[in-house]
Amino acid sequence: MNSGSPTAAQKGLKHRTLSAAILDQLRQSILDGTHPAGTQLRQDALADAYGVSRIPVREALFQLEAEGLVRMVPQKGAIVSDLSVEEINDVFELRRIMEPRLLERAIPLFTDADFTRLDAIHARFTAATKAHDVSQWGILNADFHMALYDRAALPRTRQIVAALLQTSDRYTRLQLSTTEAMDRAKSEHAQLIALCRAGAVTEATSFLDGHIGKVHADLLRVIEQRTARARAADGTRQDTSKDTSETTTAEASADGRRRTRSKSLAKGEDLR
Repeated sequence: MNSGSPTAAQKGLKHRTLSAAILDQLRQSILDGTHPAGTQLRQDALADAYGVSRIPVREALFQLEAEGLVRMVPQKGAIVSDLSVEEINDVFELRRIMEPRLLERAIPLFTDADFTRLDAIHARFTAATKAHDVSQWGILNADFHMALYDRAALPRTRQIVAALLQTSDRYTRLQLSTTEAMDRAKSEHAQLIALCRAGAVTEATSFLDGHIGKVHADLLRVIEQRTARARAADGTRQDTSKDTSETTTAEASADGRRRTRSKSLAKGEDLR
């Protein structure tokens, strides 16, 4: 007899559903910069904001840690991860190994429906870049790449690549921050479709490897430029602080001389 009370399984499903919804929102907030690198994500504050217990929030944070978007720090909890050159190198080197292999297996099995789907994703990606819809760049880029590999009978490899593309999302947004990068991405995606349509397996896999390599190099260059700007800004702040300190010291010294002169005048001393 069903008493109407939720079972343990139903409670577990509810928590998983809540956790998945919170995970999606937190991931999006990190990727779009709402929660920038270094931000502390407090479980109690997030639970209050979402109107839930800490359990689904904790589960979502653990998943974000597994994705590399946050790191767990003793006494502080979840901190949004910095852009990591080491992670970028690791992710893109793995992509260059796995994705051409997937594409090689997939091309002989492509159907007209597959090309229709690829064309549609490419059209949405083009529209998103023209509209500067940053929130869609990484998602559509991942959708495009995974659509290329859908026919490959390598489910474990596809699963790993899907996770790598998800990790790449925040980096893709950064890499596509210039018009040149966006135009090249659109052009190279169109070229990949054309090579697949022509059944040019060797050319397509080689082109894909080069495409991923260019994105990798772009990212490293962008991060190097950001680091240089940050150092320059820090140097300017230090110079400004030094100038302010020197000015303050000079003003204090002058003020001290004025007070001494005033006291001496009050005593009738000759200051000549």
